[in-house]
Amino acid sequence: MSCGRTSRPTTSNRHSRISPTGRGALGDAETIAAAAPRKNADLPVRVASAAVMLAVAIGALIAGDPWLDLFIGAVVLVGFGELVRLVWKATPNLALRLGGIAFGVAYMGIAGLVMSRLPVPLVIGLVGTVICIDTFAYFTGRALGGPKIAPSISPSKTWAGLLGAIIGATLWLVIWVAAVRYPMTGSMLPQFDMIDMSQILFIGPLAAVCAQAGDFFESWLKRKAGEKDSSQLIPGHGGVFDRIDGMIPAALLAGALLGGAG
Repeated sequence: MSCGRTSRPTTSNRHSRISPTGRGALGDAETIAAAAPRKNADLPVRVASAAVMLAVAIGALIAGDPWLDLFIGAVVLVGFGELVRLVWKATPNLALRLGGIAFGVAYMGIAGLVMSRLPVPLVIGLVGTVICIDTFAYFTGRALGGPKIAPSISPSKTWAGLLGAIIGATLWLVIWVAAVRYPMTGSMLPQFDMIDMSQILFIGPLAAVCAQAGDFFESWLKRKAGEKDSSQLIPGHGGVFDRIDGMIPAALLAGALLGGAG
């Protein structure tokens, strides 16, 4: 948009046409800077919600059965309800809806069953793996940037982030396997006899890829449904499905590996 004289546009006028605000690059920078505090305004809420979720999860782990099974069951049921909601909004076709729901029953149900049957040390190992995958992927992706994996599905996911996820999963599993050996227990626990440190170099990357695939699946489903989050149940975090999207395929992987080993 031009202002004043109709002579050849000056540098400032050219900036005005480029910038939606009509204030040029400096104005855009000021707008972004002003938006940053608003973007982080919910940080205290996110931290508080994360603390509550962590406390409940740790409490369930310490309490053991039947509380741990009840906790896992509640998480699976709520997450499944959110998946059904997304599937219902993603397609008007009844057959596809029913197929998506049937898939969700198997996808989440088997993962929940695996989690409920794992001994507590294995649950800690699995949960820690997924936490490290998410954390390393986030910070590595932000620090290094680079090419996106699938920008049309999840614009924030980069190949650098996936590399960070692989490193994080592998490091955690090395620490965890060492912890369940002699220093922590006094003797090798029978259920860990099949775990060899060299296998971590295979399991870590595979777990990272599976967890990231679960994240992509939920992102794709939310885009199809036109939703930012699976729900607004957890302040600052969205829904339960948003929190366990990577945990589900990781649990399925654990079940496949342990079932094959057994």
